[in-house]
Amino acid sequence: MSDLDHRVGVSEANLVLRHLKLTNVDDAKISAIIRDIDAAFGVDAVSFESNKQILHIGYDATHCDLDGIENIVKINGGDISHDWWTNFKEGYYQFVDENIRENAKHKPWSCHSLPPGSRKKR
Repeated sequence: MSDLDHRVGVSEANLVLRHLKLTNVDDAKISAIIRDIDAAFGVDAVSFESNKQILHIGYDATHCDLDGIENIVKINGGDISHDWWTNFKEGYYQFVDENIRENAKHKPWSCHSLPPGSRKKR
């Protein structure tokens, strides 16, 4: 796949997939949550698996973050499950998202480059 296979604002290198278990949701709340998350810049795809109550989100971690997604869920009356596994995944997701944002800002350097003005003469 390439960056052209995704929505505007989503880079293949920074694309992450997240799976969050929701509680306190019904069909109306799910529709509002999916609509609002889908409208956010940097979101590639969002879906809900109703039999397991799991929200699936694909987004560019340099433009979106998990806290913003969770705020959208809470604004629309839902809640993220407070079970052990979901809490563990949230911490891991936030750690990985922060690393992706930091790496995107990093300017690479090389100790093998020649200093300015030291070209070999032939």
